[in-house]
Amino acid sequence: MNQSRRTFLKSSLAVAGIFSVSDAFSSMGSQSGFLKNIGVCTSVTNSEILKKYGYSYIEEGVRNFLVPSESEDKFSEQLALAGKSKLPVTACNSFLPGNLKSVGKEAVHTEILKFAETAFRRAKITGVKIIVFGSGGSRAIPEGFPREKAKEQFINLCSQMGPIAAKYDVIVVIEPLNKKECNFINSVSEGGEIVKAVKHPNIQLLADLYHMKMDDEGPESILKYGKLLRHVHIAEKEGRAAPGTHREDFRPYFEALKKVRYKGNISVECKWENFEAQIPLVIKAIQEQI
Repeated sequence: MNQSRRTFLKSSLAVAGIFSVSDAFSSMGSQSGFLKNIGVCTSVTNSEILKKYGYSYIEEGVRNFLVPSESEDKFSEQLALAGKSKLPVTACNSFLPGNLKSVGKEAVHTEILKFAETAFRRAKITGVKIIVFGSGGSRAIPEGFPREKAKEQFINLCSQMGPIAAKYDVIVVIEPLNKKECNFINSVSEGGEIVKAVKHPNIQLLADLYHMKMDDEGPESILKYGKLLRHVHIAEKEGRAAPGTHREDFRPYFEALKKVRYKGNISVECKWENFEAQIPLVIKAIQEQI
């Protein structure tokens, strides 16, 4: 049986409930190398149910999982949890707390870099490879502060952070946030220009399809800055719902990712109505659109 027919039959059987969604998805991914790893932004304690339905990894929180502000003993507790996980924790979001300002008159770069050093060191120990730099509270530009000055500060911070990330073999991905959540770095295009200005291989870019949809940013920016993308987030625009809830169309974004030969992962970062009930449906909804 040729490969295309085998994949079609497996996909059909998955829909019928005869063949597992994870097997069908794995077969599709092995052909294209495209988005074959789907993860969820959630606690490591949910690893068993995620593995059951074919997810590949967990995206935890820096402050919740790597606990950079806590003692080594506290981190050891988290490490023990990670050791019991059915899936690897390969990414972490929720990087900087709002009181550690990246820009403005109250910027505290020395404190941020110290915080980052601890976070990245612990990331290496736990196997985390991606640190998501969203942190809207940290990077929001204070009212009346010059935007160009804030941009200069942020580029300087990331330029200093890059070598620390490289030391611990992690990639920091800058996450554009929609304008309702932050007033700085609101598009993949804006984030891409920041990454280009930083010029460090360990400072790269994230595309969040929810934030893109919120600000009507089309897939064209993915085509332009695709070489810088190392991570993707997904949720529906309406209510930041789980993919498949309102059947929103992500296919133009997936097509753009295919065109730039994106090989990274995609994490579901959404608001759940019923986590256990939705988890098996979400991976199927994403698979069908891919």
